[in-house]
Amino acid sequence: MGRILEIQRLNFRYPDSRKKAVVDFDLEVSEGEVVVLAGPSGCGKSTLLRAVNGLIPHMYTGEYSGEVKVAGSSVKDSSMRDLAQTVGFLFQNPENQIFMFTVERDVAFGLENLGVEREEMRRRVDEAIRLLGIEDLAQRAPHELSDGQKQRVALAGVLAMSPKLVILDEPTSLLDPRTAMELVDLVSRLRKELGTTFVVVEHRLELLVKVADRLVVMSGGTKVLDGTPRDVLFGDEAEGYGISVPAITRVQKMLAKDRLAPTERLLTAEELAARLGRGAA
Repeated sequence: MGRILEIQRLNFRYPDSRKKAVVDFDLEVSEGEVVVLAGPSGCGKSTLLRAVNGLIPHMYTGEYSGEVKVAGSSVKDSSMRDLAQTVGFLFQNPENQIFMFTVERDVAFGLENLGVEREEMRRRVDEAIRLLGIEDLAQRAPHELSDGQKQRVALAGVLAMSPKLVILDEPTSLLDPRTAMELVDLVSRLRKELGTTFVVVEHRLELLVKVADRLVVMSGGTKVLDGTPRDVLFGDEAEGYGISVPAITRVQKMLAKDRLAPTERLLTAEELAARLGRGAA
């Protein structure tokens, strides 16, 4: 697989700040990966996302050095128009990006701004609506929808642009547990069906670890941990960086000290239930 995202020694400091928001940050993401980015508030996650989708340095100015490439093209040398077709961004609050009179028009909004031909626009909108399973919502007004439905509509608008990389900024923060799990399952399905690459900022790690290939932890503007979710969360350093280690993992780590835990590194309730089932058998 090729690399879809390459970040090399990225540094950024806002004009009104004495310290850098991102410090010597390096990251490579391959096509089709699901990478979860975690860390305490103020660690630089939001700044990093802005640097990937081009808001930094095109909209936010400051002291900038290093390189960010998406699909081989430098972000700082690309126009926002070109980046919009390469990097999709789903905001934490979907209401920030849905504002048309109907769901169908909302999904088509980005394509209309790019001047996509009507026949091609129709095809892309229909495909995005089908992928998200919101055919029954197409003619409804977005303000009538639930938070979960709004999230799907916003994501449909992102996917209609056919981006190579999709960034999700705390996508489950406004969702109830059931709807949040549906969104996580959707990410897994889109990765399998379309080969979409996802970078997800999320505090509720117990939701994402089952579909993530890697977990990257930030602290003080730099990358401090990078590995599979099992390796990172079962390591000795994870909790020291203020991330939310899943409860099942914390309990297992405590039991392991007395040699009472199973040898597998369990991350989810589903894995624990399966393990207990095998034990009972």
